[in-house]
Amino acid sequence: MSNPLFRGSNICLQVFLAHYRQSPLQAGAIIVGIILAVTLLTGVRATNENAINSYSSATELLSQQAKWLITPAAQQKSLDEQRYIELRGMGINQSLAVVQGWVTDDNQQRWQLQGSDIIAAISALRTADDAASQGSPFAAFSLPLARIIAGEPLVLMSQSAAQSLAKKHLVLSGSTLEVVPVDDSFNLGNRLLVDISLAQQLLDKPGQLSYIAIFSDISHQQSAIEQWLTTEGNLSESDNGDSMKALTNSFHLNLTAMSLLAFIVGLFIAYNGVRYSLLKRKRLIIQLQQQGIMKLAIMTALGSELLLLVLVGSLVGFVLGLQLSYWLQPMVSVTLEQLYGANILPGIWRWQWLAQATLLTLAAALLACSSLFVELLRQPLAQSSGQFSQQKNAHRAQKWQMISALTLALIALIFMPISQDYRITMGLLGLVVLAIPLSLPWLLVRLINAIAAISPKGLMGYQIAETKELIPPLSLAMMAMLLALTANISMNSLVGSFEVTLKQWLNARLHADLYLRPPKNQMAELQHLLSQDKQVTGIYRQWLTKTTSQHSPIFLLTRDRYSIENTTVIKAANGASNDQLWQRYFDAANTSTPQVIVSEPFAIKQKLNVGDSITVDALGNIQLIIAAIYYDYGNPYGEVIIPPALWHQAKLNTEPLSIAITYSGDFDAYGLVLQQRFALPESLIYSQARIKAQAIEMFKRTFSITQVLNTLTLLVAAIGLFSACYMLTQARMAPIARLYTLGVNRQQLTVMVTTQMLLMVLLTCLVALPTGAILGYLLIHKVTLQAFGWSIAMVWDWQAYFDVVVLALVASALAVALPLYRQTRRPLISSLQSDVL
Repeated sequence: MSNPLFRGSNICLQVFLAHYRQSPLQAGAIIVGIILAVTLLTGVRATNENAINSYSSATELLSQQAKWLITPAAQQKSLDEQRYIELRGMGINQSLAVVQGWVTDDNQQRWQLQGSDIIAAISALRTADDAASQGSPFAAFSLPLARIIAGEPLVLMSQSAAQSLAKKHLVLSGSTLEVVPVDDSFNLGNRLLVDISLAQQLLDKPGQLSYIAIFSDISHQQSAIEQWLTTEGNLSESDNGDSMKALTNSFHLNLTAMSLLAFIVGLFIAYNGVRYSLLKRKRLIIQLQQQGIMKLAIMTALGSELLLLVLVGSLVGFVLGLQLSYWLQPMVSVTLEQLYGANILPGIWRWQWLAQATLLTLAAALLACSSLFVELLRQPLAQSSGQFSQQKNAHRAQKWQMISALTLALIALIFMPISQDYRITMGLLGLVVLAIPLSLPWLLVRLINAIAAISPKGLMGYQIAETKELIPPLSLAMMAMLLALTANISMNSLVGSFEVTLKQWLNARLHADLYLRPPKNQMAELQHLLSQDKQVTGIYRQWLTKTTSQHSPIFLLTRDRYSIENTTVIKAANGASNDQLWQRYFDAANTSTPQVIVSEPFAIKQKLNVGDSITVDALGNIQLIIAAIYYDYGNPYGEVIIPPALWHQAKLNTEPLSIAITYSGDFDAYGLVLQQRFALPESLIYSQARIKAQAIEMFKRTFSITQVLNTLTLLVAAIGLFSACYMLTQARMAPIARLYTLGVNRQQLTVMVTTQMLLMVLLTCLVALPTGAILGYLLIHKVTLQAFGWSIAMVWDWQAYFDVVVLALVASALAVALPLYRQTRRPLISSLQSDVL
């Protein structure tokens, strides 16, 4: 029983191979669709997973993962270096002192600098590797320990980061340091490592530590160490990167959603190629059945053919996806490190990704093609399905697609208003994304019917009527194009709206001419100098510390009264006027229930409203009443602003963190004077215009990865449209030749065929405009608000919409031009003969 099946399947495969040799474009379209789908899926997944793995795998530089951390107390910025010496005196030798911060080189590029006790770091690593076994990475690469211990100005940098430098030295805080590249296995990522004494000098933190890492298990000594620390520090167990994962979860979800969208578009292309190939082989499959080949053998051959195409496409797509990840990862690293302070390590890849991508693609392909396989095997042996039968099946499919689209849209419409979690909202948004292309064929038929009703008779009437017949073979390509156009329009709406909202917020938020952040030891001298200058018309101060509230990391801050009242853009208050709000806010500072104002992201993530009470660790157990919620953009941490009187009562930092001034003269020139007088680096003194430019650039970078993926998705859809138009124009060579024999000249044929394709694309673009607007609205008012806590006013960017439509029209024109050119150059008789082959 198995012999005939095997023999029949083998014969079918040979016949199908011969078919593809005659029509390589069909196999090419299928493989290209799979390659593009797997490339984008793998590329983004590799980028995401490398970033997420970095959170939990990030080690103390040149050492292992810390098990416990000693960090400064809430009201302090640093630990005293003496604490580290005392800790080692207590017998806890598996520990590491670390000081870290940000420095700017002579090219104004910011670097994350970390200084540590390098000898202690190596000792901890060697202990973990069983006393310097051959498995230690130091066996493969020797560090210049003698030069580091001697105090030479050396900076260690990962080899991948060092390759991007044009020179072999860095100028940091006025000091020239020699760059020493080390192997990427040391997990430096994009950070710089120096000896702790040099780091304290560069960061102007003499005798200070950022934290102490402990590598041994001290759970039995926990209470003793906490008692020893008293109020000067906090002992906490390492969370293995869980807090950073939670902080960046929405960012990675955004990338994943875009990659899945691109994957779906790629599968549309592959399915379109499979569908076209099967339709062209209908007569061939009937002939095979008439020759006695079992249906099961034909099905087995079709399944084996699809499996082979998926394997080839997935393998090529996997390799290209890794290359895409290599290009994307620097963009992701910059965004995550600048915005969230995450340390991203060099990328790795796994064979499991190939297996998972292949299985996912194969499952999706089999699910999509199963109905076609069944339809082919059920067709009568006596005849092939005619044009009428094909159109009848197409109309039935369009009806069911529209019903499915309405069902999905209805589910989203019911649950979207009540969804409060961005993960659920993204899932509902996925239903909308699926519903949009499913409704397209039905909508195109109605639009073309409306055009046909008002079009003149003759050749133009024939042209419009025939366009309706082109919808079934072109529907999948148009659905992929619609999906890409909709995503592009919605993302352009999001980014454009965000930019406008951000500029308006910055205009309200920035009221001073110059913003300065001098070192702590120069703050008093700077304030005295500014108070003596008559051209300085206003001095505004800000105090800030990092703490926790509601088990979430926040920035606790205060400003002078004028700054709080005039730069805080209120979203919600308790119904009082602004004057009453601020009066009660400042007056309540000396009562038992002081009032605070909180940032919108913090309020949304913690589900807080005006009138609720919170506690802040830095202030003890005092119940704080939320008087108002204010807009805040770009800050991944929540913010709580307290009155200045409450700040000083709590005996938090006395010196302000930063100062802003208004100046009656040339403030740019005055900024240069201050910079030279106090030897301030350019990164610590900003004009209002510079802050706005850098803020907009940084926050645009947050969406830059999504925009790149969005553009790639549109490119994938354009390729799919090209292949679909090319195959369809080839299939219509005989009808076009018949029109030519009836007297339609070549120029009229060219205009007719081109106009038909452009009409289809134009109608698809018209559908994409409202659907893109709907998707953009949901992204702005639901997903972005829930994921990031940002309220954004939606703005229409008509220029961007016009550019997208022109791009789609140009792609379709190019897609039609090549096969049409070939058709007009072929002998007339060969095109007519194709109708009976």
